[in-house]
Amino acid sequence: MTRRNDGTTRVTIADVAARAGVSLSTVSRALNGNPTVDPALAERVKDAAAALDYTASPVARSLVLGRTQTVAVVVPDLGNPTFQEVLRGLSRAAAADDYHVLVADSAESVDEERVLAGTTRRRTDGVILCAPRLPQDELDRLVGGLRPVVLINRTAGEAPSVRADYRSALTAELELLHELGHRRIVYLAGAPRSVANAARLAAIAEFVAEHPDTEVAEIPCGVDFESGASAGAAVLASGATAALAFNDLVAMGLLSAVQESGCRIPADLSIIGFDDIPFARYTTPPLTTAAVPAAELGAQAWARMRELLEGAEPGEPLTLLPELTVRGSTGPAA
Repeated sequence: MTRRNDGTTRVTIADVAARAGVSLSTVSRALNGNPTVDPALAERVKDAAAALDYTASPVARSLVLGRTQTVAVVVPDLGNPTFQEVLRGLSRAAAADDYHVLVADSAESVDEERVLAGTTRRRTDGVILCAPRLPQDELDRLVGGLRPVVLINRTAGEAPSVRADYRSALTAELELLHELGHRRIVYLAGAPRSVANAARLAAIAEFVAEHPDTEVAEIPCGVDFESGASAGAAVLASGATAALAFNDLVAMGLLSAVQESGCRIPADLSIIGFDDIPFARYTTPPLTTAAVPAAELGAQAWARMRELLEGAEPGEPLTLLPELTVRGSTGPAA
């Protein structure tokens, strides 16, 4: 045992080795679960450690394993409840495997995202990029230097990926509005560099081509509550009978602004969001939206990262389909 400056003693790995009658390396391998240690010997080491009340230093453990037991996650906006839910699913799954999660927010900045991806990877065992905003050619180049790396809502090279099918989900929203008789619709667009926004625009273009009786006009907007509220006047001036918002935050901002102007929802205007964040069902009226399985995306991203850390081959890309959730903010066209 070693004596601390305050006069107390600390049990060391050498004490465990002496009690168990083995080498220091055997103690280290046994306590770290190395399968090369004879099971009976490993049990003897663990009994010795328990008898001495020995606790391994996390720093020493990391040095022995050559790992930090931490992965990094880079997200574009921590203020968005959808990304919070992704992190919740990911961090809980990682914690079950004794891993910690380091979170970095790029604040929708491509430059910041590029820097954060590199710096966090150097401090952790792997990095998970959640909905990165980088252009595809840059992302393709970046992931090669980040391995192990997992992508959420993007694909690049052979990096494992999990994503939500935004295109199919938005098509389902458009079909709902069409069935309700809406022929003049506006779309409040998200961040220009967002792949999710591009998927929505592709769904709109395809739908309009197949339904020439329907017009969908794009209004540049954003990704937060304030952006949706600021678009209220433009939506009312458009003469549209329905509005598709990039996400629920935008939809909620729009809902608040147009109702303050005397617009009745859904009698005068139907509004649809996207994501089904926890607040969506509590708006007045409750918000129709597409429920994205965000927590499952996070949990599945960790499962793929764990496979990489264990030396397995990258798994097949996984696609989850958001579910259309119809509530009171949509109704027949006026």
